Order: sequence, then C-alpha cells, then structure tokens
Amino acid sequence: MTSESLYDYDIHDTKAMKEEADMKVIIVGGVAGGASAAARIRRLDEAAEIRIYERSGFISYANCGLPYYIGGVITNEEELTIQSPESFRERFNIDVHVRHEVTAIDPGSKKVTVHDLDSGRYFEDSYDKLLLSPGARPTEPELKGLDLPGLFKLRTVEDTLAIHTYIQEHHPSSAVLAGGGFIGVELAENLCQLGLSVTIVQRPRHLMNTLDPEMASFLHARMKRAGIRLMLGHTVEGFEAADPSGADSGRIHMLLKDEEPIDADMAILCIGVTPDTELAKSAGLELGTKGSIVVNDRMETSAPDIYAAGDAVEIRHRVSGQKAVISLAGPANRQGRIAADNICGGNSHYPGSLGSSVIKVFDMTAASTGLSEQAAIKAGLSCDKVYLSPQSHAGYYPGAKPMYLKVIFEKESYRLLGAQAVGYEGVDKRMDVLATAICSGMSALELKDLDLCYAPPYSSAKDPVNMAGFMIDNIKNDRLRQYFWHDLSELPRDGSATLLDVRTPGEYSRGHIDGFINIPVDELRDRLSELDPGKIAYVICQSGIRSYIACRILMQHGFDARNFSGGYGLYAAISHDEMLAEKVSACGMVKD
Repeated sequence: MTSESLYDYDIHDTKAMKEEADMKVIIVGGVAGGASAAARIRRLDEAAEIRIYERSGFISYANCGLPYYIGGVITNEEELTIQSPESFRERFNIDVHVRHEVTAIDPGSKKVTVHDLDSGRYFEDSYDKLLLSPGARPTEPELKGLDLPGLFKLRTVEDTLAIHTYIQEHHPSSAVLAGGGFIGVELAENLCQLGLSVTIVQRPRHLMNTLDPEMASFLHARMKRAGIRLMLGHTVEGFEAADPSGADSGRIHMLLKDEEPIDADMAILCIGVTPDTELAKSAGLELGTKGSIVVNDRMETSAPDIYAAGDAVEIRHRVSGQKAVISLAGPANRQGRIAADNICGGNSHYPGSLGSSVIKVFDMTAASTGLSEQAAIKAGLSCDKVYLSPQSHAGYYPGAKPMYLKVIFEKESYRLLGAQAVGYEGVDKRMDVLATAICSGMSALELKDLDLCYAPPYSSAKDPVNMAGFMIDNIKNDRLRQYFWHDLSELPRDGSATLLDVRTPGEYSRGHIDGFINIPVDELRDRLSELDPGKIAYVICQSGIRSYIACRILMQHGFDARNFSGGYGLYAAISHDEMLAEKVSACGMVKD
C-alpha cells in the first residue's frame, strides 16, 4: 500500500485538476498545517495562485524547538525558521505575506479582509478556495497582572525572542512556570540548564496529562533530582509586582489560592493552548469541542470551499471514536496535506489521530500513544493493563538501560487502547511500534507475534513489545493474575492473605512495603510449607519478573497467586519519588 492509497486519494484525476487549473487559494496561517498545504497545492497544481497571510513575522517555524533556543541548545535564531517568505516564494512560487492578519471572512462573496500590521492598512482579497490554519493561542485565564513586565507566554518565535532577550539582559536567577504540559516541562529543563532556579505550579496533581499519574511519577523524580521545584495541585490566582514601588523592578509574585505567593525574577504562562477560532466564529462556521472548527474527514468546514487544518480543528480520536482537539505538529502537517489534496480535486480522507507524542526530560524520554487509562475510563471503556520494566537492549551488551512500559487494552475483546513508556533509550521506538499496531487494528494478543528487529546493541530477542503481548496472552489464559499499585491500600493485613516479597534479602532490607514477608524466589520451592495454600498470595519483586515466576510456582502448587504489576520500582516512584534506575539486571535488580 502506498502513502497515497493510505488516504484513498488519486492525484491522477487530471479532469478535476484541469477544472481547478486557474483557481486562487488563500491560506490563513503559515506554520505547520498552512505551510504544508501550500507546498502540497503547488506540487499538485503549478497554475494555481496561492497566497498565505501569516499574522506573525515568521512562516513555517519550528514551534517544538522554541524552548531549546531559550536554553541555548539551538544557538542560531535562523534555525527556528524552516522557510522564509523569500525562500518559500522562490521554491514554490507562493505569495507569502507575514505580519498580515485576516480579520474577517465573507463566505457568501468569497472575500477576506486583511490587516497589514506594519502599515495599518486594511484591504480585501478574494478566493476560490480558503484554508484556515490559525493554530492555537496560549490559554490566558482571567488572572490579575497578566500585563506585568517579566511575565511571558511562549507560542511564537516572537515570544521566544522576547524571553531569550529578557534573560540575556536581566540575568534572572529564578523563574516560575504556570503549567506542566509539553511546553512547561521542556522550558523548565532548559531554564534549569541555564542555571535558573525553576518552580512549576499547576492545578493537576501530575505533569503531562498524556501520561497516567503513576507513569508521570518517574518524571517528577527526575525533575526534582535536577533541582526543579514541583508544586502540583495548587491554583494560580494571578500575578503582582513583588515591589509595587518599582525599587525591585521586574520581580514577580505568583499569587496562589490559600497559600503564600511565590517570588521569582520572571514568570511564564504554560497553561496550555486554546483553538484560535474567533475568525471562524465571526464568519459563522460551525464550532465544536473547546470552540474548535468542525470539519469532516476531508477537512471541509461547514461553509462551501472553506477548509481548515491544524491545532484549531476538531478531529476524531482513532481509538475512542470521540471528538477531540489534538494540538500536535504531526497531525497538523497531515491535515494540511489532506486539505490540499481535496482543494486540488482529490478525494483524501483524514482517519483521525492517536495523539502519539514524545518528550525529552533531561536524560530521560517519555512517550505515549492512544488513550491513557484515565481517558479510556472516561470514554466508558472497560480496560485492563500490564506494566513491564524491560531493558532497552540485550542485558549482556554494554549500556542497556531500563524503561517502564504500560500497555492498555480492552477487556474481553483485547483491543489495544493505548500505551505509555518512560525510560532512557528505545522508548520512542517501542511507542512507534505500538502506535502502528493500534492503527492497523491489531489486538493486544497479537503483539507477541510481531517480527521485530533484534541484535544485542538494539533490542532483546524478546522485544519489550513482544513481552507485553506474552503477558496479555498469559492473562487471557489465566496464567497471570495481577494486582496494582492502587490496590495496595486495600490489601488485607489481618493475616487472611499472604503478602510475599520475593526479592533478595538485600533488596528487601533497602526498602519494602509494610506487611510483606521476604522469601527469595530461588528459595520458594523449598519453603512452600511456610505458606498457607488456603490464602490468596499477593506477590511482589523489583520489576515483576521474579514475582511472576513465583506466582507460577505457587499456582501450580494449588495457590491463588497474584503478581504486582510493575514491581517495587513502580511503587517506589509513586510513593517515594525514587528515580528509575539507570542500570539494572535482566530481572530488575539495581546495579551499583
């Protein structure tokens, strides 16, 4: 199957192409969706007149790279701009107008009103086809003090340059960030590496809402080790100058609900983004989730000859089937391409999005695809999950590092719903495999049969994705019974159940869960007489491997045994902010 047939589109429909040969296309917004659409239209139709109006001073810039310019990882400002208006015009013969804001659309007359932000002039322009790619704007709640100097938001290149300049000129020693999503976490890392004391404040109790809370715990631990202060579960109520007299110019108080304010040299709003759809609303286009632009799978809006793509549109989640707004560069680029295909007379369809994402957090990586467990439950799905803690490649080959992998699937049907991983190396690879499996409609049981690459520097003969499939197959066949971190508080501690830790005595002595007795797995067969087969046995080890072996021993001797999914390492991250170890053995024991 070719990439074109994947979207059910035949670019060789020459009749349709000829009919549109002299069409004029106006594109509002020139970053991911808009720029991709413009280039695609030109590749399909050399005769079309294509005009882009972009409100900012830059076109086709790398939003995802903005925090790394602030942190000095990207040192050249020009590297943030993938194309300039001049290069876009020279290569694609596209008329690009930056610092031009489209302020109104008249779908009836097919005209737009444009404001030249430099000259102040307003003028009208006409179109045959119109593509809206306005993106999203930083969410700005109604808070006191949003106009203070030293308070910033981060969305555009201009925002980035303003923050960078402020740091260069004022040499702040501290920063407080409101929000711990992608931008907040990446910006916190970069500011920390510049030497600033960084605090993240947000209302949710864990960072990165694409992750479930227990998986985010590993990121919490890593950021705290780096010196970043996390104030989770706190509400920001506004900002004020630390010294109203101006004697301490620039310092800011972040005001918190029912708490003392936080004092910092600068503050940045990273609360999230909101679809920028005022233009579409005023034009009478149908709006949906969070005020986003409603489109069909051809990226057509409710108005004839008007298309939309990118962060401002409502799409369908490929797993839940529910309407969603997913603000990511990959979907925006694909949507722009699909809109362009259809503008040029094709029949291309957008199948929806999984929301696959990945983020770097210092030396760690976190990634997710599909639904989180929380999202699956909210969508009304009955789900189960497995946790595993494999190594990035064969343990006997130097440099293997652990990761935590969570795979979520639907009970009864074993349909794959989503996955998350946190680790050092190989995280993105496994998440891409799982995203592909979900897109192809594979069941969780089929993961065990995937024929994946193996060589000692890259993987194990049993890849982590295969291992997840083995575990799920064992659940289906009642060879594996599980309990989870959120079940620990409900375990009976009155002697009616056996709580068993099968790690080594040394591991047990360094930390264990109250009430669990210690019998190392290698001694278990010889010590079965110490246990009562009439009691349910809840078994734990460091990663879940040795406790699974122990459960198989016990079950074959008549015990009802349950394995703690994720092991003590997961519990320690959740309860004690313990870091994911950098070196472990194949069975999860931490190496010195």
